[in-house]
Amino acid sequence: MPQISVDYSASLAGTFDRRGLGLAINRLAEATIDAKPDSCKTVFRQSELLVVGTSGAAADAQVFVEFQIFPGRSPEAKAALSEGVLALLAQYVRPRPGTRLFTAVDIADIDRECYRNATAQG
Repeated sequence: MPQISVDYSASLAGTFDRRGLGLAINRLAEATIDAKPDSCKTVFRQSELLVVGTSGAAADAQVFVEFQIFPGRSPEAKAALSEGVLALLAQYVRPRPGTRLFTAVDIADIDRECYRNATAQG
């Protein structure tokens, strides 16, 4: 654990190294919240439309990273993880000229009693 989701605007497709960013996020999780290497799973999802405020500028883009982790990490560790992810996003994802890029991170605790997972091999 953690389960990591990266939602990004369609206008950013092909403009950044998703695999490189995913590996960097996973390594950061290992270093800041003591996640086990094989437990870090990062999925990327492209969003077709982003509407910001009431203007809905077509050039706006967003990257939103969500961590689902087991409880027990300190607020300081979670804050360090959030800040580290924002720094990685600034490194990997750059706004195109004339655009606004919004980045955000959320870290949420999963209910350990309800969470289940499985692995299948083919």
